[in-house]
Amino acid sequence: MSNKEIYIIVAVDCKNGIGKDNSMPWHFKTETQYFKEITLKTKDPSKKNMVIMGKNTWYSLPEKYRPLKDRKNVVLTRDISLKIEGVDIYKSLDEAIASAGDDIETIFIIGGATLFKESLDYPNLTGIYVTFIENSYECDTYFPQIPAKFSNKTLIKEEEENGVKMKFMLWK
Repeated sequence: MSNKEIYIIVAVDCKNGIGKDNSMPWHFKTETQYFKEITLKTKDPSKKNMVIMGKNTWYSLPEKYRPLKDRKNVVLTRDISLKIEGVDIYKSLDEAIASAGDDIETIFIIGGATLFKESLDYPNLTGIYVTFIENSYECDTYFPQIPAKFSNKTLIKEEEENGVKMKFMLWK
């Protein structure tokens, strides 16, 4: 087991939608900046954070942003023959988390739906960064119900972009 903090980071619409056709149904600079800021920030400047994602999430990232800069990128897949330059490939969440060396400060699980579902049951999950987008979008992928044990909710900030309100929350 890892002694590192492990968080899910996700943006959802008002119906818990997170995606459509393997891409995000919305594009907000505010939300993208927040994701980058949270997943890059470390207390110890000599360390970096790890982002863990499923293969579909990897391919949904715009090519120019892959791998995510200044973070250890990990892709989970059953296809262990998959090779991606600058990315570590693992079959399981346990393997990925166990691979986090002393140079890693915090682990972020960034999607998709199957990995989110598995991660919500992970015994060492520290918390969930949730951006609530107060609008409805056409989605075919949804974030699961947040378990009751994550009852300590903190509002980090509220923003509005293009007339759409967003609440940035941390559930612990």
